[in-house]
Amino acid sequence: MFEGGLGGSNLNSNPRPTSPSGGRSSTGNTLFGASVRPSGPNRTITSDSGHDRPYRFSFYSNAMTQTIHARSFSELPAEGQTFEDLFLGRPGAAKGAESEPGITGRTTSRSNIFGSVNGNGTTTHPSSPEDVNDDPERSTWWLDVLSPTDEEMRMLSKVFSIHPLTSEDIQMEETREKIELFRNYYFVCFRGFDQDVYSPTHLEPLNMYIIVFREGTLSFHFRGTPHPQNVRRRIKQLKDYINVTADWISYALIDDITDAFGPLIQSIEYEVDSIDELVLILKDAEQTDMLRRIGTCRKKVMGLLRLMGNKADVVKGLAKRCNEHWSVAPKSDIGLYLSDIQDHLVTMTQNLNHYEKILSRSHSNYLAQISIEMTDANNQINDVLSKLTALGTVLVPMNLITGLWGMNVHVPGQDTAEGYAWFCSSVASSCGVPTYPLR
Repeated sequence: MFEGGLGGSNLNSNPRPTSPSGGRSSTGNTLFGASVRPSGPNRTITSDSGHDRPYRFSFYSNAMTQTIHARSFSELPAEGQTFEDLFLGRPGAAKGAESEPGITGRTTSRSNIFGSVNGNGTTTHPSSPEDVNDDPERSTWWLDVLSPTDEEMRMLSKVFSIHPLTSEDIQMEETREKIELFRNYYFVCFRGFDQDVYSPTHLEPLNMYIIVFREGTLSFHFRGTPHPQNVRRRIKQLKDYINVTADWISYALIDDITDAFGPLIQSIEYEVDSIDELVLILKDAEQTDMLRRIGTCRKKVMGLLRLMGNKADVVKGLAKRCNEHWSVAPKSDIGLYLSDIQDHLVTMTQNLNHYEKILSRSHSNYLAQISIEMTDANNQINDVLSKLTALGTVLVPMNLITGLWGMNVHVPGQDTAEGYAWFCSSVASSCGVPTYPLR
C-alpha cells in the first residue's frame, strides 16, 4: 500500500518533535519517507492559534477506541508517535497520558485512544505490533479528508502510490460515478447531495471519492457532509458484531449515501399522493397553487433521477468484482451487502419514475380541468351574446322606423287625415321579417 511497504527501509520511525511552547510543530515530520511540509514558513501550531479553522482530517483505526480530528495532516500523530505508529495502531513512545494542547478537537490521552484502563490502573491495548503484522485487518484505518489541497494530494499520492488518474479525478472533482481497479487499490466515485435544507446548494450533487486498500481507506469530499460521521457512529454500534475492514468501510459510505435518498423520496411520495387526489376535486379558488406544487415536485423528482443516474450500475459492477482471488478486489462477503444496496437503488429509481408518471398525469389532468372550465365559461358567454343579438335584431329596425317618421321630410301616409295604417303596417313588417329566421 505504502511506498516501500509497511516496515520498509524508507520508513521514518523517529517521534515527531514538539514546539517549546507545548504546541506541535510540523517541521521535520515525515510520513513513511515522504516529507510533510508546513503550509507556512516556520509554522508552529499552538493552543491559542488556528481555532477558527475547520477540522479537515478525521482518522479512525480499529486499534483505537476514539476518532482523531485534526485541522492539518501533520497534527494527526500524538507526541512521541510517528505516522507509521499511527497507521499501524501502535501507541508510540508517549509519556503516560499527557494532554496535547495543540489539538483541542482530537483525543488527547494515549490510554483512551489505544486501549482502556483496567481496575488496577494498567492500560490494555487491543493489538500489539506482532498481532498487526499477523492480521492487518485488526488495525484497519480510515482517513477522511475535507477539501484536500494540491500539495496534500501530491503528498498522499506519493505516500500511498495513488495513480495519477485517480489524483486527477479527485482534484478536478470528477462528477461521473464509476469504479476503477488499480494495482494496489480500487477507486469508487459516488455522488450524494447536500442535505442541508437551509443551504442555497440544497439537493445539489456532492461527490464522495473513496480509495480502498487492503489495510485501510481514504475518502475525500469538498463540502461538509454527515456521511463520514454516520459511518463512524455505525461502526461504534456494530464493532462488537462485525469485522470492520476497508471493504466494509467503503460499503458503509455507499450505503449511507444511498439511505440519505430515502426520507426525501418518502416526502415526495406524500406530496405526489396529495396532488393526485386534489387535482380533480379542488374548486377554482383553490387551484391557484396547484400548478406551482406540481412544478416544484416534478423538479425534485427530475433532480433525484439525475442524481440516481447510474448508481445501480456502479454498485453492480463493484459487486461483480468481489472475489477472493485478487487481493485488490473487494471480498466476496461484501458482495452480499452491495447486492442489497443495488436492490435499494433499483427500487428507488423505479419509484421515482412512477412518481414522475403520476405527476405528468396530474399535470395533464390539471390542464384538462382548466380547459373544461374555460370551455364552460365560453359557452355561458356565447349564450348571453346570442340573447343580446336577438334583442338587438328587434330593436334596431324599430329605431329605423322611429327615425324615419321623426325627420322633417315628406313620408308615406303623411297626407292621411285619420288613422295610423301606414305606421302600424311598417312597424309590424319591420318586427316580423327579422324575427322570422329565429323561429
